Amino acid sequence: MKGNYDKAFENVVRLRVMSILMVNEQYDFNSFKEILEVTDGNLASHLRYLENQGYVAVEKTFVGRKPQTNYSATASGKKAFQEHLDFLEQLIKENKN
Repeated sequence: MKGNYDKAFENVVRLRVMSILMVNEQYDFNSFKEILEVTDGNLASHLRYLENQGYVAVEKTFVGRKPQTNYSATASGKKAFQEHLDFLEQLIKENKN
């Protein structure tokens, strides 16, 4: 079967985070929180998981005096996510009546 199933994307929050990062070069923590409608702690733990997998890169900066954390998909993260999507697409094709 084409593609690889990746357990990292089983969770809907992580799936949506990677979907957002596939079409945006980077995205900041507060924007993620707003669009995903999740708590700080919930979002932080999912982003940390993806970071530990090597799928997202983190960049902390200051905007004025306020800290801002930006996230971007790594090359390996994009590849893993695309392979996951390919797997799901193949699964759907194989199971059509």
